[in-house]
Amino acid sequence: MLETLRTIDMYDMIKFIPLIPLIGFLILGLTGKYIKKEAVIGTIGSLAVFIPFVLSIILFIDIVKQHITSPVIVPVYTWINTGQLSISISYQVDQLSILFSLIITGVGFLIHIYSIGYMHGDRSFSRFFAYLNLFIFMMLNLVLSSNFLLTFLGWEGVGLCSYLLIGFWYDQKFEGTRITWTGDAANKAFIVNRIGDFGFIIAMFLIFLTFNSLDYQTVKEAAAGGAFAYYNTGILTAITLLMFLGCTGKSAQIPLAVWLPDAMAGPTPVSALIHAATMVTAGIFLIARNSVLFALAPDTMMVVAIVGLATAFFAATIGLVQNDIKKVLAYSTVSQLGFMFIALGVGAFTAGVFHVMTHAFFKGLLFLGAGSVIHGMHHQQNIKMMGGLKKYMPVTYITFFVATLAISGIPFFSGFFSKDEILWSAFSKGHWIMWLIGATAAFFTAFYMFRLLKLTFHGEERFDPHHVHPHESPKTMTIPLIILAVLSALGGFLGIPYALGSWFSAHPNLLENFLDPVFEDAQKIISTATMKVSSGNEIHFQEYLLMLISTGIALSGIYLANKFYSDALWSVPRALAKNFRGTYNLLFKKYKLDEFYFATVVDPCIETSRSFLWKIFDVKYIDGLVNGLGRTSMGIGETVRKLQTGIVQNYAVIMTGGIILILFWIFISL
Repeated sequence: MLETLRTIDMYDMIKFIPLIPLIGFLILGLTGKYIKKEAVIGTIGSLAVFIPFVLSIILFIDIVKQHITSPVIVPVYTWINTGQLSISISYQVDQLSILFSLIITGVGFLIHIYSIGYMHGDRSFSRFFAYLNLFIFMMLNLVLSSNFLLTFLGWEGVGLCSYLLIGFWYDQKFEGTRITWTGDAANKAFIVNRIGDFGFIIAMFLIFLTFNSLDYQTVKEAAAGGAFAYYNTGILTAITLLMFLGCTGKSAQIPLAVWLPDAMAGPTPVSALIHAATMVTAGIFLIARNSVLFALAPDTMMVVAIVGLATAFFAATIGLVQNDIKKVLAYSTVSQLGFMFIALGVGAFTAGVFHVMTHAFFKGLLFLGAGSVIHGMHHQQNIKMMGGLKKYMPVTYITFFVATLAISGIPFFSGFFSKDEILWSAFSKGHWIMWLIGATAAFFTAFYMFRLLKLTFHGEERFDPHHVHPHESPKTMTIPLIILAVLSALGGFLGIPYALGSWFSAHPNLLENFLDPVFEDAQKIISTATMKVSSGNEIHFQEYLLMLISTGIALSGIYLANKFYSDALWSVPRALAKNFRGTYNLLFKKYKLDEFYFATVVDPCIETSRSFLWKIFDVKYIDGLVNGLGRTSMGIGETVRKLQTGIVQNYAVIMTGGIILILFWIFISL
């Protein structure tokens, strides 16, 4: 009992993890314009994220030391208490929430430091850091919450912050599908996300009607306790599908993936923070947090896996032909998120979360590296106008190269472990077609990433040396690159699969052991429902073989990219683009998904609004009703006014007539 009380008191500090970034936002938002030194603003903004990172580390260490297996709920105050609905502002301390908190605050802190150099001299320097702090506050509420409603508050909050940060340079032009200004891209992200959020809202209504609660732990215990009473029922399928609709919006999956590439209109640190390391992984978190509900809805899990697979493949093919350095990385992000959903869909929840972590390292590094290139190239983003930057930006090149190896799945960089675990999980559960398509997407990933590396840093210089003078970025930008490069290279060893690590340890997969209490109930349901016992720590020859095949696939993609984009063979990709112009244009125009939405949704809505709702319904009916009431009132007034003659005898006659009518009414009513 005393130990439990000590634990709760210890975990009381979780309140300060989201609170401190909120304080940073208020300080910078209210007083930032009066602080003249950028260093002071950057320090305040960075400390508002670094302190929560330290607190998260303390809680992480305590969870490991105390071997906590059940979540600890830390209430702050009662938010809503009406009828059967009781919602509190309370935070849940467990392995999943603390892991995401470490990712958000750790990578977020490095991005804040990087932003001090990248945003130097910007007229709205303090406003930028205020928005970053607000985003961190909202994201921490999303992952630390103990109930759906507080998560939804953070969910909507990161959508708002995304809008503010994507459109931060609102007066700059941006080239996109029927997009002219960065503000248009911000609007697109905000509106598309609202579609998915509607599904999440309806899912919460159904959860409350079904379980009479919105608390994660209460819902989990009720669902797991009566597992097969709920198994594969229509209500759980509806709840999880609607929840997944919200995830497709926030995590940019088909059919709501169109917003993320245009979100590159924002400053590069925004792309790294929101669209690589944190916000886009919110959908992964939501499914992982509700793993029991999804385990009880196998039809939904299959939908999740198929959508993730389709997204991973299609986004990877689009990335093959993009020339904007940030857009290549944007489609890469969409593709990697697809891999995470494949893992969740086949029940490999730990593998999905593992890829969230490694992706935060290498994709955050890639975006920051791209920002360093853009900074050194005076805001040039077309990789065809670069080349030979290796000698001008050695630190940026080396760190970018490490991240490229990691995302390509080269042993033993971080992406190798997490991506291979996802592919093996799909194959081991009988989904060999998923493995094949996923491996093909991985081949495309290796190809377009080394194409990007080759065209940016190697080969002949294709920029104008008289107007562009490439240079290495300041230390505030390169130090975060170095730290992320180390994590991209070594971070995967936290999740070494048993097949590789069993020679050194009985439990080599530290991350799996750490997260096991979170996903234990879901794994039991999946194993029982499929009548299969988990393979546990068995070594499969097939796993070794698939690792070798995956490595061979990645190396072949790297070889072809280096071959095709060497100075001597530039004609090969050009000839391919010319001979397969239709396919090339289809990929370059992103399968015309934007055009499809404009033709089937946007334009019909606008035309209906203009031709019917405005010109007919609004003008003839709404305005007609209002104007008709006015004309009627005026007509009655004109008629009644004629009775006001000023002659007393007329008034007496009218009064007498009225009295007679009243008496007559009384007489006939008796």
